[in-house]
Amino acid sequence: MPTVGLLYPGHSAEDDFSVFEARVGGAVRLPIAITSVGEDAHRVDALLDLGREQRLIAGAAQLAGERPEAIMWACTSGSFVFGPQGAHEQVAAVAAFAGVPAASTSIAFVDAHRHLGRQLGIRRVAVAASYPDDVAQHFVKFLSEGGAEVTAMASHSIYTAAEVGTLSPDQVVEMVTAADHPDAEAVLVPDTAMHTLAIIDKLEAAVGKPVLTANQVTVWKGLELLGPVPPVPGLGVLFGDRI
Repeated sequence: MPTVGLLYPGHSAEDDFSVFEARVGGAVRLPIAITSVGEDAHRVDALLDLGREQRLIAGAAQLAGERPEAIMWACTSGSFVFGPQGAHEQVAAVAAFAGVPAASTSIAFVDAHRHLGRQLGIRRVAVAASYPDDVAQHFVKFLSEGGAEVTAMASHSIYTAAEVGTLSPDQVVEMVTAADHPDAEAVLVPDTAMHTLAIIDKLEAAVGKPVLTANQVTVWKGLELLGPVPPVPGLGVLFGDRI
């Protein structure tokens, strides 16, 4: 049974990953280590502190008893604020400590976008960001440096992950549809604090195109670190669905 350990900062939507485990009938294990949080704030300085190597290593130590075969830093903002080089350095430190491959949600977005590019020719994307604009711009830059063309970005100035975790499915659908743009070939939703794994099909139906959410790409990348990712119905185009 594949086991992908998740390093998740604080408490907001960590229960979202149980949706995936249930969807695959327990064929994949996603044990979670809650990493420490200095200040729950979508602010660059707070996010740089959130993603400090010491916090991630301490989380990886918590996962040791679960014997993960791969580890994901399940946090978008706490990785993209470091830029591509810094984000790769983050997970390299985790991999070296744990002795297994590691990646992060920001890296997963870039790789998932490239995967859809190879499969479907997708390049142009819209971003539905819960963050304040200045933080969201860091994500846009991270994507652009990874090869994506961001045609539109909507930020919603939600200051804390805890608040994002309370968004209802209807609010998430509304956020995604409002951010969509006619030129975008997919919509990206970059916050692991947002519950999305139960509504990927609704999100894609609402915009009529692939939607990549933070928790979705986190699981996908964790599995990809171990080999070919199997199709999973209900988890969107990324996992083999058709719209």
